[in-house]
Amino acid sequence: MALLLLRLFWTFFVIGLLGFGGGYAMLSMIQAEIVTRYQWMTMGEFTDIVAVSQSTPGPIGINCATYVGYTSVVNAGWAPGWGFLGSFLATFALVLPSFVLMIVISRFLLHYRHNHAVESVFSALRPAVVGLLAAAALLLMNAENFGIRTEDPWRFTVSLLLFLFAFISQQVYHLGAIRIILLCGAAGFLLL
Repeated sequence: MALLLLRLFWTFFVIGLLGFGGGYAMLSMIQAEIVTRYQWMTMGEFTDIVAVSQSTPGPIGINCATYVGYTSVVNAGWAPGWGFLGSFLATFALVLPSFVLMIVISRFLLHYRHNHAVESVFSALRPAVVGLLAAAALLLMNAENFGIRTEDPWRFTVSLLLFLFAFISQQVYHLGAIRIILLCGAAGFLLL
């Protein structure tokens, strides 16, 4: 049990330390570690966790860490009480590097913010963040979310149309995330 909790803490600590770009950028890192490397849960369970993390208040990375911590410990055969400890450790480990780094960096960043080296580092990080966000989007374009065209053409078509609706509503009409989520959720509920 202690080994699982230690691995859970270390995994989320490293993700929190290296996960630039926010929660969505961290999703592919979390999936690679939790589903692929350690196999603490299935891809279907992870997809469900991402969906719940998106629909609950708060940052998606922290919500995902909380749910993954709980589910990983419970899937290992431990009681739900230990799952709450797993949730706490995963969430704390994810937030800890950012908290410490922000305290340290904030002291020096204001003083050196116009330094050419500091500006260059931030310019170099922008493409990496875009890549991590693209990886998160591709990660969520799977059979669990869209269905399989040959097995369930109705679900696949509806999922694809909802995706296109959400994309166009955001990019062209600037409808707003909350409205898009509510409209797509209602349509998915009625059509699927």
